[in-house]
Amino acid sequence: MGTVEETLKCPVCQDFFTDPVTLPCGHDFCLTCIQAVWETDESDKGPVFCPECQVFLPSDLTLEINTSLQTKVKDFTTNRTSTAEPRTTTSSNATKSSSTIHCDHCIDTPSVAIRTCLTCDASLCQAHALLHQQRSALREHTVVEVTGDLLSLKCREHRDELKFFCMEERVPVCCLCVLIGIHKNHKVSQLHEACTDFKKSAADFRERVSDKYSRIRVVLDGDERLMMQIIDAEETYMTEWLEARRGIMEAQIKEIDNLSSPALDSNSAHPKLEICQDKKQVFWRQQPVSEALSAQPYDSQYSVLTQESFTTGRHYWEVIVQEKPYWLIGVTTGSVNKKTGQSPSSLGVNSTSWCIYHGDGQYLACHDTQEKQLVQSLSTPC
Repeated sequence: MGTVEETLKCPVCQDFFTDPVTLPCGHDFCLTCIQAVWETDESDKGPVFCPECQVFLPSDLTLEINTSLQTKVKDFTTNRTSTAEPRTTTSSNATKSSSTIHCDHCIDTPSVAIRTCLTCDASLCQAHALLHQQRSALREHTVVEVTGDLLSLKCREHRDELKFFCMEERVPVCCLCVLIGIHKNHKVSQLHEACTDFKKSAADFRERVSDKYSRIRVVLDGDERLMMQIIDAEETYMTEWLEARRGIMEAQIKEIDNLSSPALDSNSAHPKLEICQDKKQVFWRQQPVSEALSAQPYDSQYSVLTQESFTTGRHYWEVIVQEKPYWLIGVTTGSVNKKTGQSPSSLGVNSTSWCIYHGDGQYLACHDTQEKQLVQSLSTPC
């Protein structure tokens, strides 16, 4: 039972842990105890060390409560209290009195100590702490924040003040450690000088880091501005290009709209064919052919010509053929005149005309009596 109890007590105050924290070296302490040992001051942090093993620790070490150890302490003290009920008040008073440190010089009227002199091994009240500051003989003494465990601030081996800092092993040491101890012949400096050097090094490092990131931010800001300028220029260029393309397309659409499709010449149509009023469509005549039309000399082929002819340029037509298994469409470079004996049906059989012929489900390209079958890759509406 005694062994378990000792593992639940702080090495500094020798009482059960209160808000225990675990250092990187593995030793546990009360949060307030380790802060008192390190003389924690948010405005002036120096090197810190473990009071148990004297290992030097980072000055920016973050202390976190060991909840597991805190639970073990709570469970142990609860069980001990339940088994020793009558001693609860006494134990509580003893704990309370042990947490209060009194001045070692105030014998008749105990006063609460506010500082501890490591040289005198004594705790001092406000009056005696002021006396240490005023007397020249005591002015060189090492006075720290009040602590109940002086040994935690002294060398464990020689019980002397830790006035030096070993630069090789980076731990605080006493005079005897340097003269005859394990740190003999090691490079050392005074502890307060080491603290000053570490603070200066930290400040220099912080300044270098700040300067480096400042330069990085300047470069990033410049890159950001450059990229935004490039994006703006690209956006302007693309907008202008699209506007230009839209203008060209609108002009082409307007030009196409202004172009009139070739109209059919009703005078050249076979009597069996009927031309619509828009002269864009031709149908098989449903009404009987009049005698006047029948008397006119027409070619035996059922054909019709267009009114317009073209001398230059590129031209495009879409022709829809409905319910007509046989049809022919073509162009010619010469004039077509039925009075001269040349008929529309002669397209593709001479050197001045070309045509596409459809019949029996096949497509033929005809020119100068030569025929070539066309491969039909897609179905047609005819």
